[in-house]
Amino acid sequence: MDQSALFENIVKKKSYLCIGLDSELAKIPPSLLEGKDPVFEFNRRIIDATHTFAVAYKPNVAFYECNGAVGWNTLEATVSYIKTNYPDIFVIADAKRGDIGNTSRMYARAFLENMPCDALTVAPYMGEDSVTPFLSCEDKWVILLVLTSNKGADDFQYHSEDGMRLFERVLNVSRNWGNKNNMMYVVGATRSEMIRDIRKLVPDHFLLVPGIGAQGGSLEEISMFGMNSRCGLLVNSSRGIIFADNTENFDSVAARKAAEIQTEMQGYLLKKGLI
Repeated sequence: MDQSALFENIVKKKSYLCIGLDSELAKIPPSLLEGKDPVFEFNRRIIDATHTFAVAYKPNVAFYECNGAVGWNTLEATVSYIKTNYPDIFVIADAKRGDIGNTSRMYARAFLENMPCDALTVAPYMGEDSVTPFLSCEDKWVILLVLTSNKGADDFQYHSEDGMRLFERVLNVSRNWGNKNNMMYVVGATRSEMIRDIRKLVPDHFLLVPGIGAQGGSLEEISMFGMNSRCGLLVNSSRGIIFADNTENFDSVAARKAAEIQTEMQGYLLKKGLI
């Protein structure tokens, strides 16, 4: 899925919502726990209820790997379910991988070849040769960590050398590794004031912005500072949607929460003249 196809889906759905499938067994409704694969059933119902409002889903791989082989099977089943039933939806494996070249090639094979994910989050710390193996996968995307919203981000990401902050150096260097059709950047929603600076460096790339909803990021500010002529945003909400309710009606409540975000996004798209 290239940038044009992604933008077409944003226009069609009037949404740039990405829903994070950070599905914890301890948090899903008790009524599901007796099933063969409770987490997959939870994911399936969330997906069926919210796919009208979302252009992307982002399973956080840690929430599956922690359950061993069972969790990995659930992850594979979830990705397969999305791609079989809603093939226009963009699927991001939030795994934050990145290692020496040979190892990165194996990570790329796991998520971008053996599993039909469209994109993988990648850590850039080890440099170009740790990222290029992911970029060699045809029609797939690397989503590079640039500026995160956690407290510890201040330890390194804002460090300045010769007037350039570390996250700006990551952008300056990495934008030559890929292009706007195979590379995106992660920018935390709670750092929305930095999106203006980031847009100056990568005006045409998509940004994946986690952190609205439970983490408190402002969708209005993200849209104001981050939207470009092709929207250029995938804004993620996880807990605020999938764990909004713990009763048998959890999927209906999730749909309502997703619809509220989509409606707000539609307004920003209209204001920008994109729909």
